[in-house]
Amino acid sequence: MSVDLGSEWMKIALVKPGVPMEIVLNKESRRKTPVAVCLKENERLFGDSALGVAVKNPKVVYRFLQSILGKTADNPQVAQYQKHFPEHQLQRDEKRGTVFFKFSDTLQRNFWQPIKDAVITVPAYFNQAERRAVLQAAHIAGLKVLQLINDNTAVALNYGVFRRKDINSTAQNILFYDMGSGSTTATIVTYQTVKTKESGTHPQLQIRGVGFDRTLGGFEMELRLRDHLAKLFNEQKKSKKDVRENLRAMAKLLKEAQRLKTVLSANAEHMAQIEGLMDDIDFKAKVTRSEFEALCEDLFDRVPGPVKEALAAAEMSMDEIEQVILVGGSTRVPKVQDVLLKAVGKEELSKNINADEAATMGAVYQAAALSKAFKVKPFLVRDAAVFPIQVEFSRETEEEDGIKTMKHNKRILFQRMAPYPQRKVITFNRYMDDFVFYINYGDLSFLNEQDLKVFGSQNLTMVKLSGVGSSFKKHSDAESKGIKAHFNMDESGVLILDRVSNLVLDFKTDAEKPEEKSDAEKAEETEADKKSKPQKKSKISEDITVELEVNDVLDPSTEDMEVLQDLTDRDLEKQEREKTLNSLEAFIFETQDKMYQDEYLAVVTEEEKEQITGKLSEASNWMDEEGYTAGTKELKEKLSELKKLCKAMFFRVEERKKWPDRLAALDSMLNHSSIFLKSVRLIPEGDQIFTEVELKTLERVINETMVCITFLSPHSYFFHPSSSWRRMGSV
Repeated sequence: MSVDLGSEWMKIALVKPGVPMEIVLNKESRRKTPVAVCLKENERLFGDSALGVAVKNPKVVYRFLQSILGKTADNPQVAQYQKHFPEHQLQRDEKRGTVFFKFSDTLQRNFWQPIKDAVITVPAYFNQAERRAVLQAAHIAGLKVLQLINDNTAVALNYGVFRRKDINSTAQNILFYDMGSGSTTATIVTYQTVKTKESGTHPQLQIRGVGFDRTLGGFEMELRLRDHLAKLFNEQKKSKKDVRENLRAMAKLLKEAQRLKTVLSANAEHMAQIEGLMDDIDFKAKVTRSEFEALCEDLFDRVPGPVKEALAAAEMSMDEIEQVILVGGSTRVPKVQDVLLKAVGKEELSKNINADEAATMGAVYQAAALSKAFKVKPFLVRDAAVFPIQVEFSRETEEEDGIKTMKHNKRILFQRMAPYPQRKVITFNRYMDDFVFYINYGDLSFLNEQDLKVFGSQNLTMVKLSGVGSSFKKHSDAESKGIKAHFNMDESGVLILDRVSNLVLDFKTDAEKPEEKSDAEKAEETEADKKSKPQKKSKISEDITVELEVNDVLDPSTEDMEVLQDLTDRDLEKQEREKTLNSLEAFIFETQDKMYQDEYLAVVTEEEKEQITGKLSEASNWMDEEGYTAGTKELKEKLSELKKLCKAMFFRVEERKKWPDRLAALDSMLNHSSIFLKSVRLIPEGDQIFTEVELKTLERVINETMVCITFLSPHSYFFHPSSSWRRMGSV
């Protein structure tokens, strides 16, 4: 499967044998699910169920979590989140340095074929800490992540897969402009066919430039509309209280603002209205599109920014871009399109892609390509690292005057927009003993001051190497080629230090078998003769012990895992109880209805009817009074008791349904047998092949069967249960 994890919505697509790639519907039959979780007492809700609680009790519903994923407590986006959602209390985790929510309620401890393999989308601007945080979350959830794919890359893949025939050896440059709920990304992609040694010529997409704005999106527009509606309500002076101080009322206003933004994209004005906004006071006010655009004027001024950044990163101009394609729900806002069209200088903006589901479908195509269970047409993907990474180390050097100084060195590991997956090797020369080096981000001057604050620490990892000195002593006669650090930026854009080794060249005499010589000949052999013999170099690579100090999100603690497992166990228990409760309710109501149907009345005695009806009524009353608080075990026992009581009745009804067909088959056999007997009786005695005993036996069975059919007729008095049921059953 693929999981398109956005800031407001999540979409999932599936690929399985015999079924085309498709979007998965949630339990509400919707193609997208809100990224929201509700934690209340001993209950956990997700998606639409969680949003339903948000209006009534916003303190227990957590949304728009992507912006604080992997962020330290002092990150500006954490403060911004706290401002947007004042109902939540964010605290610093002393161990990890990230933030956690302080629960107002104490958590007490007391379809599907499971799918484990997944490709998950992340924003292209996610750094190493944010990517590892997603991988940790997936690990906790029990998912096997095939790949983290940038959402802009997934969109580009989806676009290319369905236009494979249009891609040739001539490069085509396309700009995708994606404005979602929480952020905006502009991506320049080059499509062309390339030839590979392994599998011939195939289409390829390469990410050439990326620009982004982490906080420009539809949610910020909705917040401004919400605040505007709050201002209008206060101006109406229907209440002495300030609506902005009422968390529940502000949650209602946010929900109305979200609806209003969508409606104003198609209409010049609309009436906002909420029943019982606060203190049973209704709210109604007209809002125009021009008012909305005035509220968000500074946001619309930021629309061209990501495009300019993407062009600068790709070192291109708009003249080289063939078309601009809109992606993301917030690009439907008319003013966004107007400003963007003016900025790119094109005749029109293309809308020839599913703005909501393109990333999901591109990611699921990649999931199928990575899985061994499916075979899809190859489409090569060359993603790009948005942030440069470098290695830094210090080394003692001696100047001409003999003074020793420490020289700080920097080596670029991955440049900005360097393609990945890719492996790199950095060689450290002149080190003869244990040393330390650092993996940091490179030049981030292309980020503005606010983005740098949000970015967090620019230091990735400190690497301590031990065993360097002992390795050189072990191979003191060999020629050193330096300490080599092997790096890998994998398909998920995550940097990994594979290994560090000491590579030496050992010189040995040619391995040919020597000729037998006398002692005199050996004595005459000079040193020059020995040196003139052919020698060969033998490469020896010896691993060096590596100790990493990662400036990153740490693994979840055992306590964290226990809490999450406890929540999962209670979720499963809740689902089992709801399933049993629904089954019991359905059984009671359906069986009560059946007790008035003729086919059931025909197979029970009056005494049986009264007994079953009485037990059903008793169970129904119990459900109204105690059943909705009863445990799963008690509900299952009650259901089992009722099924046992009604088992005989259900059996009789089923038997009665089968009898007409069985009697018809028996009647047909009887007719054939009678005709056969008459025909055999007409055979002359000399030609007869059956004995008289056989014929009389057949005649007797035919007569007995005719009596039996009359006895078993459904219209017969003897069919009623008050007659001998056992006798009929045996017959």
